[in-house]
Amino acid sequence: MTDLILSSFLQTINHWDTSIFLAINGLHNSYWDNFMEMFSGRYIWLPLYLSIAYVMFRRFPWRVNLACLLVLALVITINDQLSGSLIRSSVGRLRPANPANPISPLVHIVDGYRGGRFGFPSAHAANCWGLTFFMLYVFRRHLLTATLVVWACLTCWSRMYLGVHYFGDVLAGTLIGFITASIVYYVFQRSLHQVTETFKPYQEDAPHMYVPVIVCWTEMALMLLLSSHFNVSTDSI
Repeated sequence: MTDLILSSFLQTINHWDTSIFLAINGLHNSYWDNFMEMFSGRYIWLPLYLSIAYVMFRRFPWRVNLACLLVLALVITINDQLSGSLIRSSVGRLRPANPANPISPLVHIVDGYRGGRFGFPSAHAANCWGLTFFMLYVFRRHLLTATLVVWACLTCWSRMYLGVHYFGDVLAGTLIGFITASIVYYVFQRSLHQVTETFKPYQEDAPHMYVPVIVCWTEMALMLLLSSHFNVSTDSI
């Protein structure tokens, strides 16, 4: 009886997951194909990452910056290994766009991009949310946090739009990013309390604090403009 209830519950969850995915993936046209493909690109957000590093070097002493960068690298590495290797290979859930998946004929594919074989959980979601939560703990700035949350949400949306992840994939990736960033930051705080003490609230109107916000929104605006005229290569995803 318990097995039957559990099986029915899992089938219902899978049905909802598939329905949400197909609804998002079905909202396609050539303009949004270009935009989402650019947004999900591998190197497109390098200016944002550099702007965050710039603010860190303006805000903190170099030893604090070095510690933060090493800890952030640890967060990303853990997320990447958990999502891309350990959990993904153990669960073995096919990506929606994978030809072996029964729903693949219903999936809108952008420029032939289907991703790898398995997709649970989403490494994109784990990494972008890991970065977002870690930056929240470090900077504690409302505008920067809100901007990164929008960026992370759109990254997750783009992965579903492109047909390479279910909603459950990005939700699991989000949870992994949150848990990893929180645990690593907690250990960081306990181990190097004198370093994390420098993360106390800082003058909100310091001009350099707005650089990542400006860079992020400028990149999004440029993508919106370029999406009408530019078709990105899937090699950049």
